[in-house]
Amino acid sequence: MAGSGARLVTLSTDLGPVYSAQMKGVLMRWVPAASVVELTHELPAHGIRESAFLLRQMTGTFPAGTVHVAIVDPGVGGTRAAIAIRCTDGSVLVGPDNGLMIPARERFGGGRAFRLDPQRVVPGETLSATFHGRDLFAPAAGRIASGTAPADLGSPFRARYLELAGAKRHGPEVDGEVLHVDRFGNLVTNVPTDWIDPVPQQLGARVGRAPSRELNCVRTYSELRPGELGLVGSSFGTFELAVREGRASDRLAAGVGTPIRLSPVVRTRVRVKRA
Repeated sequence: MAGSGARLVTLSTDLGPVYSAQMKGVLMRWVPAASVVELTHELPAHGIRESAFLLRQMTGTFPAGTVHVAIVDPGVGGTRAAIAIRCTDGSVLVGPDNGLMIPARERFGGGRAFRLDPQRVVPGETLSATFHGRDLFAPAAGRIASGTAPADLGSPFRARYLELAGAKRHGPEVDGEVLHVDRFGNLVTNVPTDWIDPVPQQLGARVGRAPSRELNCVRTYSELRPGELGLVGSSFGTFELAVREGRASDRLAAGVGTPIRLSPVVRTRVRVKRA
């Protein structure tokens, strides 16, 4: 039964509207509708690594103690575990044990995982083999939001680890990769903007196997000419490649995992020989 003192619950999935609506319906048996915040149901389908990056960003601004349900679950019905992670700040992450929630857990300061036992979460119920989001994760999140401790719904468990790729320095050059392609086609990389400080007016950028090109580095999209490709400091604190009023992903035929190298632009001085 829904209670007025329920904790805040967020939903982040790759399920689209129909399946996510069923999850929200189950949740509202335990918590009031006002306590459920649907962050997105358009995470990259089956894209665990990209979704893990986005989940870390989306959940980081919510109050401590929020229950976050995250579903990108290509292994549903298989051997992967269903878990709840109680983080050190009191937040709880609920979802599949495929690494999806680990970057968020680290942002919350770490935490302890529990393998959910269906007979403790939904006693006597039969789970669908293909929809644990509705039949297991939503009820577990609802019970936790209503006051049940994760430890009462399962047993201690060592969660599968996932580490997002980090950029690397090689002298004046930095190697990284694309972590996310947003809806505008911007290529968000893992290269921190403060690694190149102060940011020059131009940088050499090699994307994938293409030759390096000189790109303008700007603070805002409006500083680029319409159709111009450039480097922008993204809201994630990393460089992104963007085309003003266009799609960098299409222009560069690049996506998640595409390598990128940023390097200083070297200007060659021409000596004039005096007669």
